[in-house]
Amino acid sequence: MTTLYRDRIAKVRLKRQDQLKKIGVERRLPRSYVTQTEACRKAKSLFASSQNRVNASLDLQGGHYKFPRAATLRNSFDDCLHDYFVKASIGGHFEVRGLLVTGESRVGKTSETVRLVEEFNASKTPMPNGKPGRIVYCKLDGSISWKDLGHKTLEAMGYSANPRRTQGELWKMVHEQSRELGVIGLYYDECQHAFTSGPKSNEKLLDRFKALMKEPEWQLMLILSGVPVLASHVNAEEQIAHLLSHIHFDKIILGRFADPTRDPDMIELNKLVYTYADRADIDVDDLVDFDFLQRLDFACASRWGLVIELLIRAFGLCRLQGQKTATVEMFSEAYAQNSRLPQGLCPFTAPDYQNMIDGGKLMEMVLDE
Repeated sequence: MTTLYRDRIAKVRLKRQDQLKKIGVERRLPRSYVTQTEACRKAKSLFASSQNRVNASLDLQGGHYKFPRAATLRNSFDDCLHDYFVKASIGGHFEVRGLLVTGESRVGKTSETVRLVEEFNASKTPMPNGKPGRIVYCKLDGSISWKDLGHKTLEAMGYSANPRRTQGELWKMVHEQSRELGVIGLYYDECQHAFTSGPKSNEKLLDRFKALMKEPEWQLMLILSGVPVLASHVNAEEQIAHLLSHIHFDKIILGRFADPTRDPDMIELNKLVYTYADRADIDVDDLVDFDFLQRLDFACASRWGLVIELLIRAFGLCRLQGQKTATVEMFSEAYAQNSRLPQGLCPFTAPDYQNMIDGGKLMEMVLDE
């Protein structure tokens, strides 16, 4: 009885829907549905639009701007490799050197360091033992124990280990795999996360890092990178602080000179804009002045990495729209694509932007994305 009743209701509803559809067609009313053909056509159009947007920025994304600070990092990196090679060639017990790379978030420290590591790995440079040298990259996402770090390091080497193994077993495997694979260094990014448990725990961690660099059977060069607080943790242990060359990446600092034409970061920012504009074949002569560069710095929370991301979006948008000249409106549109500021409020167009927009809150928003 119930089934029969449901069937009758379904038939009535279907008949009513057909009637409404007929009325809608006759009176040319807007539809609340799309046909399968229309849906496929729309999806194809959206995909094409998305692909065009990707193509407009693709070569810009693949570019690399050479900051002066990169030369300092490269020299220190080369010194560490030279030190390792010479000592490994002589043999016997020795300690290797490493790098400590610090800087605020989104200033480019990770991308510059990763680039050096990838170049070295790609070079397949033979070490004194005859095997191509390799440095393994590990990013730490949060608080981590020494055992977990051993497991994560093995995974980065491409080795799957049972996490139930003891801490000692995991780190023994790290040494064995390093020797087998020719791994001469470990790069721990966002390493400040390993220092969260208190002074005694941090002291023990530093002793373990130091032991890796002095291990008689297979010494490992360390690269530790993170936010500035990492340096204070590392410097608490004099010996490891001596073994790690410290390179600090500054954020953008404008106003160090009264004359903006002598301000090193203003000059670098201007050069950065023109470099990406030339790469995109976009004219920025009428756009770039001291006011624009100050607004660009403010909008990107004084972070070099965020400036580059915005330049890529803005110049990619110019290409997508067939524009050969960049404008404030184009940068405002590109900025709005990735901004959580209220609609209409933009550092590029607001007349008194430094008072209208809270710089501290803006920094929290852009670094949270």
